[in-house]
Amino acid sequence: MNANSRPLDLLNSAKGKTVLVELKNGHSITGTLMAFDVHINIHLENADERDNSTVVRKIGSVFVRGDTIILISPAL
Repeated sequence: MNANSRPLDLLNSAKGKTVLVELKNGHSITGTLMAFDVHINIHLENADERDNSTVVRKIGSVFVRGDTIILISPAL
């Protein structure tokens, strides 16, 4: 197994980088991944709520509950 073969290892390698988070309610958030836990609760800084590629509002620092997340991906 390589170092990034487990989901939490992959998420750990994304710390300090900009990620896209899609939520169950249809909202999307981009921000810098600062921290996460085993429940995939995440802390983002410099977060923006987005609709497609358009910023709807600037959030700043945000904590997102893991059970509301559909996916976390590197932001483009």
